Amino acid sequence: MLTTRFVTGAPNWIDLGTPDIEGATAFYRALFGWDFRSAGPEAGGYGFFQLGGRTAGGGMQMTEEQGGAPSWTVSFQTSDVDATVKAAEQAGGAAPMPAMDVMDAGRMAVLTDSAGAVFGLWQPARIKGLEVTGEPGSLCWVELYTHDVPKAAAFYGKVLGLETSGVQFPGGSYTCVNPAGAGEDAMFGGVIDIADDPTGTETTPYWLPYFEVPDAGATVAKAQELGGQVRMPATEVASVGTIAKLTDPYGARFAVIKSVPTQM
Repeated sequence: MLTTRFVTGAPNWIDLGTPDIEGATAFYRALFGWDFRSAGPEAGGYGFFQLGGRTAGGGMQMTEEQGGAPSWTVSFQTSDVDATVKAAEQAGGAAPMPAMDVMDAGRMAVLTDSAGAVFGLWQPARIKGLEVTGEPGSLCWVELYTHDVPKAAAFYGKVLGLETSGVQFPGGSYTCVNPAGAGEDAMFGGVIDIADDPTGTETTPYWLPYFEVPDAGATVAKAQELGGQVRMPATEVASVGTIAKLTDPYGARFAVIKSVPTQM
């Protein structure tokens, strides 16, 4: 699972783009206990979702001119954004938002992989990354839904150095990813054929963030009460936990999980 001891290639940030930041803040506050703190007038409306005073993600209101559907973007740590952008372009990706400095906080870029999935890069400076992960109300896992799992694994291997391993489950296998050389104990996500997306209607590859919760069923009910939609109801997965896939009231996709306790 994810920790805040970020290494190259691991997710270290998530951003929400939404047409209504106040409405989204109210939704996630009621669901996860988040507050929203502005990054200041110079940040163009960007701010931080905080859980007990620790940053659990970022977000901002998107205008019609900026376009794009409401969504969560997962960003991965790199020590050199510019070199990673170049590697992505050489591997068949693109950079709709080229490398840029974010004041003194760090350097970032937004990319698409060779199949079109959007992801971000974050090169830390003053802001190192998320301040809380793996706890209830915070990011704990990410999944890539794509058309060709081996091709996606090859892309992220070239660009971020990610390594994959197969985990067997009843009825099939699951492709896990971890940072280069970190081993399977550092797994932070998985890669899934988009044909297995729970809605059966998704066609464009995407990254999905998972948030830990104390009770997946109760979280689903609360999300519905708050105007969210259920893409997959709370479902128990042996040796993993109970998961559910949702959208917030504006359409941004995310998942929640009540994880099985780790055996020591």
